Amino acid sequence: MNKRILTRSILSLIIAPLLLAAPAFAQETKLPAIRVDDQALKRDDHSSFAPIIERVAPSVVTISTEATAGSIAKENDRFSDPAFRRFFGLPDEDEGQRKKPAAGAKKLIPTGLGSGVVISADGYILTNHHVVNKAEVITVTLADGITVKKAKKVASDEGSDIAVIKIDAENLSPITFADSDKARVGDIVLAIGSPFAFRQSVTKGIISAVGRAERYISEYANFIQTDASINPGNSGGALIDTQGRLVGIPTAIYSRTGGNMGIGFAVPANQARNVMESLLKHGRVVRGFIGIKMDEVTEQLSKSLGLPDTHGIVVSDVVKDGAAAKAGVKAEDVIVELNGKKFESLLSFRNAITATEPGSKVDLKIFRNGEPMTITVTIGDLGGAETVSLKPAADPVAKVPDVLDGIQVGDITAQQRKQLGVDGAVRGAIVTEVGADTLSAEAGLKLGDVIISINGKEVNNAEEAVKLSEEIKQMKSVRLRVHRAGQTRFVIVEDRKE
Repeated sequence: MNKRILTRSILSLIIAPLLLAAPAFAQETKLPAIRVDDQALKRDDHSSFAPIIERVAPSVVTISTEATAGSIAKENDRFSDPAFRRFFGLPDEDEGQRKKPAAGAKKLIPTGLGSGVVISADGYILTNHHVVNKAEVITVTLADGITVKKAKKVASDEGSDIAVIKIDAENLSPITFADSDKARVGDIVLAIGSPFAFRQSVTKGIISAVGRAERYISEYANFIQTDASINPGNSGGALIDTQGRLVGIPTAIYSRTGGNMGIGFAVPANQARNVMESLLKHGRVVRGFIGIKMDEVTEQLSKSLGLPDTHGIVVSDVVKDGAAAKAGVKAEDVIVELNGKKFESLLSFRNAITATEPGSKVDLKIFRNGEPMTITVTIGDLGGAETVSLKPAADPVAKVPDVLDGIQVGDITAQQRKQLGVDGAVRGAIVTEVGADTLSAEAGLKLGDVIISINGKEVNNAEEAVKLSEEIKQMKSVRLRVHRAGQTRFVIVEDRKE
């Protein structure tokens, strides 16, 4: 008993000083004198983007999409997770109904979340094709977070990843477009959108690069790269300059984790506007077409064609009766300027042509046999090109010597044309054998390739191929133009031995 009393006493002795100390501490402590300036933050062009954001934010909306449960892949089951639904403000759903919807019932579940840009006061909105592509219901939440509208898809283009939707509204705040062709690396840009459903989020960065050719994102790639933080949900939103003008439509990111890593891509405003206007005017994107197949000019090709440098693109084939053919463009011409201006790459040339209205005229500066000349081409309307798979070919009938030693060629049979998808208009000698350790194999020549010219001279059959190969026996570099899988390309076979 004494032990128990002693224990209680010790505890009392320990606690009592602490209880006594608290009021003493409160009486002795005084709050520090804090200086407060209740003036608004100083805002100028160097210290704040708030005025710009306040002006532009009403032009950026949040887009959510839904589709029937049957059309959604199993991996999207996270949309039925109650916690996920609460995060996005969606009503809970019955577990039994989720797994076994009533027969014939149209059960909608969320399929995506993105952003959009208001382009007219009466409700036209620009966004990405992939944001609304498979949506059955499109819901638009305006910048105030309160006004919600159902939208209809007006038109969409997968090739450029641009879509136009429409809501019934009036007096909206449309965004102002910038001339994105004048954007330069280093320009400050701001991204506005709804990453991970955080509406009206704003991030800042610079333009890291222009003319990025990331064709795995879209077919007609010509992206602005930025380090402004872009995440899932930013797609279809606005990339603006420091004047609040639309520079691009954020579309994709490069990421190893699924989140931002400082490399984002946006469709340039000019390209988005051209696609939008074409969609609204024609119901589809009308793209220019001149009817050529192209290759980049490599050092080997430049040397073989006698060019001053590697700038430009080389015409590997000309579509019969196409715009270029009618204007006089020939295979092995090298295009170095378009309308008096140099272009950065094959893709930038292609995009410039596709963006040109059919019926317009363009001037192409070319080199032919080392001599410069200008050809005027009337732009046609782009048509789809078919591609075929390469299949093994048939028996050899002739052998090609010297630098081309180790390959065998034959005349093209009807069966081979059918197997390889070689059009009846294509003339040449089909490669029926390529030695494993030959210069031709090293250069990339393949079984089933159809050689259509050797050093710029046309080949109509195997006999002509052998004859021409005899003429170039002493050469250490041979330029072959070949037809492969529906495409025409160049193969440079070189003997690099000293």
